[in-house]
Amino acid sequence: MRRPVSMVLAALALAVVACEKKTQPPPAPSTGTAPAEVQAGAPTTDSGTILLGEVGSLTGSEATFGISARNGIELALNEANEAGGVRGKKLAVRVYDSQGKPEEAAQAVTRLITQDKVVVILGEAASSVSMAMAEKAQAAGVPMITPTSTAPEVTQKGDYIFRVCFIDPFQGKVMAKFARENLKVDQVAVLTDNKSAYSIGLANVFTQEFQKMGGQIVASESYSKGDTDFRAQLTAIKQKKPQAVWVPGYYTDVGLIARQAREMGLQGVPLLGGDGWESDKLFELGGSALEGSYFSNHYALDNPDPLLKEFIAKYQKTYGSLPDSVAALGYDAARLAVDAMKRSPDLSGKALRDAISATKDFPGVAGKITINANRDAEKQAVVLKVVDGKTQFVTTVAP
Repeated sequence: MRRPVSMVLAALALAVVACEKKTQPPPAPSTGTAPAEVQAGAPTTDSGTILLGEVGSLTGSEATFGISARNGIELALNEANEAGGVRGKKLAVRVYDSQGKPEEAAQAVTRLITQDKVVVILGEAASSVSMAMAEKAQAAGVPMITPTSTAPEVTQKGDYIFRVCFIDPFQGKVMAKFARENLKVDQVAVLTDNKSAYSIGLANVFTQEFQKMGGQIVASESYSKGDTDFRAQLTAIKQKKPQAVWVPGYYTDVGLIARQAREMGLQGVPLLGGDGWESDKLFELGGSALEGSYFSNHYALDNPDPLLKEFIAKYQKTYGSLPDSVAALGYDAARLAVDAMKRSPDLSGKALRDAISATKDFPGVAGKITINANRDAEKQAVVLKVVDGKTQFVTTVAP
């Protein structure tokens, strides 16, 4: 997941974050040159420190993803250091800005491996970007854990690549089943971002599963990431009179699509989506046009789980805002990495890979995590409804 966020054209920004102190909320990206560093505490890369690497979109159109993941990871490592660190050493994370671009992310991973000598890499949010990273990490034998990249192809890059989120086939099935059984719809239109592996994968799975359950796809249209005018596609969709529209894109596009859909007369037709919708910016972009729409996600803020409530309270105190699912999964990815370091006989790539692979029923704030043979997380999904400009829990679906 995957625009009011400023379009910052910046050189790769490096943040060396020593996770020994709580941080203040990061400054919002602005036009012009991005700061060279976003730093908390003092950089520490000596023999008394275990260094992790992180790559995320801290600037650019999907910066909310990168900032949320960074905050979650930082909070987890701060907690680990407060509890004594790992093997008597403190943990630190070196962060590079991908700007949401695969080529920037690949270069960042190469630098983390060859220059910074990190033991584990965390990131990215977007599947297309994570795949570029995964090739470099796999070739070097350095474990990589993505918090939120849901495309199956990500972990297929090799046996050093893991994720702590569910995969697209699962959430595609969840939403197809929800549309048929909960919403009782028979005819759905599909609107896909043809430049996004995430969107294409979700569109294909939803279509297959919805048709298997007796539903009909009455229209299939596409757009390209960054488009701002969707009227031609929405006109074609409206003519087919769908009962719902499946829009498996990122919040950056979905908000505009929702507004234009209502302007085009698609009233009373719910939009359906996946976890790429997750962002407060979605509601800034879409406003009331999103009312009555549904999307699958990794967790719900109103879930009564005590571990989740504790995380939400800590995050809100530290960063001054409620954590989205990307923050929660960043937190879980870092905690799982720390847990693997403690269980591993040493911190070599192979030993850490084996320890991560052996993870069973890890208590994540976004649900228990078991890493399966494909290095994917087996876990539940939730379906959320947009009501009065915010999300409301509807149901939970287990694997």
